[in-house]
Amino acid sequence: MKTVKIIGVPEHFNYAWLMAIEEGSFETRGINLIWTDVPEGTGKMCAMLEEGRADLAIILTEGIVKSIIEGNPVKIVQEYIATPLQWGIHVAADSEFQNMADLQNATVAISRFGSGSHLMSFVNAQSNGWDTSSLNFHIVNTLDGAIDALKLGTADYFMWEHFTTKPIVDSGIFRRLADCPTPWPCFVIAATESFLNKNRKILQHILEIINLYTTELKHIPSIDRTISNKYEQRIEDVREWLGLTEWSQSQISLETINIVQDYLFKLKLIKNKLDIDELITSL
Repeated sequence: MKTVKIIGVPEHFNYAWLMAIEEGSFETRGINLIWTDVPEGTGKMCAMLEEGRADLAIILTEGIVKSIIEGNPVKIVQEYIATPLQWGIHVAADSEFQNMADLQNATVAISRFGSGSHLMSFVNAQSNGWDTSSLNFHIVNTLDGAIDALKLGTADYFMWEHFTTKPIVDSGIFRRLADCPTPWPCFVIAATESFLNKNRKILQHILEIINLYTTELKHIPSIDRTISNKYEQRIEDVREWLGLTEWSQSQISLETINIVQDYLFKLKLIKNKLDIDELITSL
């Protein structure tokens, strides 16, 4: 039995992995796939991959591209979610901020530098015509940390996935001012080069299994109710999310890689671009 360590955020996007593990689908191929939730998000996962604490990650496209360019020995092995991520832009429910213009010089709560909440704050600022060089950040690590920061006023707004934060909006803790979708497919599957060098066949088996699950996920009876119960979301929100989300079973495109690198370079978040074969690998 080959043990493989995989990490991802504890969100509904990754339910297919939990299903496959629970049903023993990897074990039938001789793989002991150990899933670890990383609520801190992409920045923390990049560090875990670089430190050898994980073999695989379900990770934000922009975050892992930036990390690889900066020297992280990782490759993208497949696109996972083919649609954009809807980043909600949140303030404390009782704050004075009423529209996007109010946030121009406000402090952004981010999980950590290099995370999606960090990188997407630049994309959002650019789309609103703000000076991205003047953005101010406050590190909060997790969603719970962001709740505390906005409540205490140590940060003013926080960007996180729309449906994950919707229960917090519904409960009157956050107020959502707008959404900012990623200009690219949002999640990929990434593997460390050390894992790839020795386990390409194992990885092929893993991808074959998860691709079967994601292909069939929307057709599973009562999957909306199952996800609603698992992630404590309203069933109507889960249905809306399922309608917006498409899973991928193929490698990320050259066009997408170029779009991501062009954005990061223009926003001065990377110093150089890489050829596609330095970012992705074919199995």
